[in-house]
This record gives sequence, structure tokens and C-alpha cells, in this order.
Amino acid sequence: MRWMRAAGRALLVVAVVLAGYSGLGVRPDAGAAASDARGPLTLVTAGDLTDYLGPLLDDWNESRPDERVTLVELPDSADETRAQMISELRSGRDRFDVLNIDVAWTSEFAAAGWISPLERDRFPLDAFLRPVVDTATFDGRLYAVPYVTNAGLLYYRKDILDLAGEQPPRTWSELARQARTIAPQHGLDGYAGQFLPYEGLTVNATEAVHSAGGSILRDDGARVTVDSDGARAGLRFLADGVREGWISREALGYKEEESRKAFQDGRLLFLRNWPYVYADASAAGSKVAGRFGAVPLPGADGPGTSVLGGSNLAVSSHARHPASAADLISYLTSERVQRRVLTEGSLPPVRAALYEDPELVRAYPYLPTLRESVLSAVPRPKSPRYDQVSLAVQAVGQDVMALRQTPDEAVARLARELGAISRTD
Repeated sequence: MRWMRAAGRALLVVAVVLAGYSGLGVRPDAGAAASDARGPLTLVTAGDLTDYLGPLLDDWNESRPDERVTLVELPDSADETRAQMISELRSGRDRFDVLNIDVAWTSEFAAAGWISPLERDRFPLDAFLRPVVDTATFDGRLYAVPYVTNAGLLYYRKDILDLAGEQPPRTWSELARQARTIAPQHGLDGYAGQFLPYEGLTVNATEAVHSAGGSILRDDGARVTVDSDGARAGLRFLADGVREGWISREALGYKEEESRKAFQDGRLLFLRNWPYVYADASAAGSKVAGRFGAVPLPGADGPGTSVLGGSNLAVSSHARHPASAADLISYLTSERVQRRVLTEGSLPPVRAALYEDPELVRAYPYLPTLRESVLSAVPRPKSPRYDQVSLAVQAVGQDVMALRQTPDEAVARLARELGAISRTD
């Protein structure tokens, strides 16, 4: 089992709730305890699928018996986890202290006052991969600490490209040509991502827009920027794939696992997915073990742009023991523990040095590629109403890929819908 299957399911990744951390810089009206308060904590996750958190917490509990952490797991579903967390946070109860929230939720939770701002100098942010820190900020303040990161990769059938005398694609035109011409010669579909209308489609559509030089919202979420040539080009890339047949109609129903299985079963030439696929596709029984590679996503005119996945540790505004909680966050983001996050949890760490560690690179050959992808990646659109933004992007992406709307029509529609969402903030 795996604790975090992907960024769609990396969206599910640990929602850490420490029943006892009252907020580091929490607002006076939040009813928090003194910032130096210490005591027991509760850590809540969205399903620890690799069972690696237990040993990490055992080490903490052994060294700090008066600040013992109890592990509580929420459902293994991003939507259910988010709903349960929000229900508790809105109630004003102090059951949740530190939340390990998906990176896309930071802005929403911060704007709602559910999590407290943190002191930047309390955590070694300079030791983290640079882009991941941006996912933990809102309105110029730090509201969380990066814990796990993720970025999309392009998996490809190395054996088949070698037979054709081709290198993996670095541009969309190269990918489209190879997917259209080489894949059918071997009875394969050309390309797939996560195209079912859910968070995965938001990620894939956002990556396409940014990979063509566009954007969806300004960094602070206050202005809609999607009405651009880059956004139209990004959606056109996805629509052309369906129209020309190198994205199959079947792929329009894929989430992470369906697309992973299609590649692992030897039915795809190219797959956009998260790093967890590397281990699965290399395992015994995989039809592509030893026959594939992974490179950064291609873009319109060169290397593309991935969307960042992963999770951040944030502090509930009603937490009771902020000093203990801050220490736990420091513990979970320390280099020693981050190494175990990778080796025992199979999750991409946020510590930059680990991506250049020779021993880890030998064990996880995709780390240099993943580092390159993370360093060029962007957060999902930041908005206090991210759930509504994501639904709008999904709906437009679905209609474009179903060929019900042209990219021009879709971008105009998305600009209107996002404008309406922004005006309600």
C-alpha cells in the first residue's frame, strides 16, 4: 500500500491534525492558548497507506513522552478528508491542531482564518526546494510548512523509441508526432494523462496552459489572467490530441490509477503522471519493467511546466499546544525524517539536498528528473475559493477535450466564470 498515490491522491496526502497546537501568531479572536504551551498532540491523516508514519511517531513519542502524538486517520479520499477537516475547523473545536493539507488548500484555509500564520525564521525554508515554499504562502505570509512535494513527469517507452531511433520528446510537436506515428505501429495508444473531470484534470489543464506561456490567475488570486494566447494554445494541445486520435477517447475517463495501469500494462507510449508510478512500473509483474524512462514534461516550444502537488503542515487557529506543534513540524521536516519520508513512505521530500544524495539517486534514479520538474513547477491557482476555481477549470477542460467547445470559446467562458468567482471573494 502507498500513503500518497499521487497529487490527485497526493491531494489526499496526510492531513495532520495535532490535537493540541494553538497557533504561532494566531489572531487574538481565535481563542488559542499561549504560544509557548506544550502538551500531547493528535496527528490526523487521510490514510497512511504505507504505514510509515507510525514508526516516525514512535521515535517522537519515545523522546517526548509528555508531548505524545496520537495518530488519527481520516478517509482515504481527498474530498472526504477536506470536508471533515473543514467541518471541524468551522465548529471552533480544538480537536485539530496541525493540518497536513494539500498544497492547493493553503489559500482557502488561510483566507477563512482556519489556520494561523507562522514565523518564517522558525523553519529552515532555505533548505527546501524553492518552489514548494510558495505553496505554503498566502497574501505574502507563511501559513504552512512544506512537508511532501510532487511534480508531473512524462513516462515513455524507451524500448520503442530506441527501435525508432528517437529521443523522448521535449516539445508538444515532437510528442504529437511520435504519439501519432510510432504508437500505432506497436498497437499502442499515444498519450494519456488524468482527463476525467476531477482534480487531476485541473492539474493537467493548468500544466498545459502554463506550458504554453499562459496562466489562470495572478499569483495572489485577485485577477483573472486566463484570457491569453497561452491559455488557448494549452487547451488546443489537449483538444488536438483527441481530434487527431493520439489521445484516445478511453483516456478521457482516466484518473491516476487508470492511467498508471494502462502504461504499466503496456498499452501506452507516453503517460503524464506522478513519481509514484516509477516504482510500480519497475516492479515484478510490470509489463514495462526495465523498458521505460521518465523525463520532464514537454511544452509548446521546449520543456514544459508541471503543477506542484504534495502537502503542507499548517496549524489550526484553535490548537492548544503551539510550542509542541511547532517542534513536531520541525521534526517532520528535518533532513533525517525527510529521508525516511522518501525511503519508507515512497513520497518526494521537500529537502533539496536529498535530490543530490548519491545513495538516494542510486536507489531512486528518477530523483534528478523530479528535481528538475519541481524547480520549474508552479502552484495551482491561488484563491480563497479554490474549490470553485478547480470545478470551473475541470468543466472547461472536459468540454474542450470532448470537442464540445473550441479552445477560444472555452477560454472566454473560463474567464467569465473565474471573474464571477473572484468578485464573490
